[in-house]
Amino acid sequence: MSPTILLEVIATTLEDARIAAAAGADRIELIASQEEGGLTPSLDLIQQITAESPIPVNVMIRPHSRSFHYNSAELEQMVHDIRQITAHTSASALVLGILNASGHIDETALQQLLAAAGELPVTFHRAFDEISDQEKALYTLSRYPAITRILTSGGHDTVLDARDTITRLNQIARQHQISLIAGAGLTLETLGEFVRDTGVQEVHLGSAVRQESNIHLPLDAARIRQAKAAIMTL
Repeated sequence: MSPTILLEVIATTLEDARIAAAAGADRIELIASQEEGGLTPSLDLIQQITAESPIPVNVMIRPHSRSFHYNSAELEQMVHDIRQITAHTSASALVLGILNASGHIDETALQQLLAAAGELPVTFHRAFDEISDQEKALYTLSRYPAITRILTSGGHDTVLDARDTITRLNQIARQHQISLIAGAGLTLETLGEFVRDTGVQEVHLGSAVRQESNIHLPLDAARIRQAKAAIMTL
């Protein structure tokens, strides 16, 4: 029997979260400011959604969209946000990433964030796509058991241009018990073929499952069901 392919959907509102769950999404990535690539949502919204969602809710930790390099005050804010989320919500996981000024993983800062996260698992987000040597970065992340997933487009603007890279990274990730989530640029039309070509077992959809494929419009239940159907038949 083929392994189940998991569908992660971006949500920015309580309405989004309800639509995602009802339409068959497997997991929500909860963010604010989708037009900026995702920022930390408000604690109130996280509490609302995690209190009622029947599917896992992974929460973005990102204080701004200027870069993935953060100063000491910004790092303190991230630690504070993580502690608030772990203490006052039932989030399933955190989504974060942090680089140093040279564009490599900032392991010292990452260790601080993971310590604040405690037992919550972590997805390392698309900061990974700013790193020139992704294979080396994957090996670095594999040393941290709390990091269970990596969200990536294979270093390209769209994951559709990185099929070979995604295939290779996915093979390495699986050897280290890390799940690779493919995201950025996937469409309903390309989803099934992409998954077959690369062997990924988790996909991440944003605008593809929104009304008119517009990030400013709500999630579209019919498009989520179409995406789920495309990967269920593989």
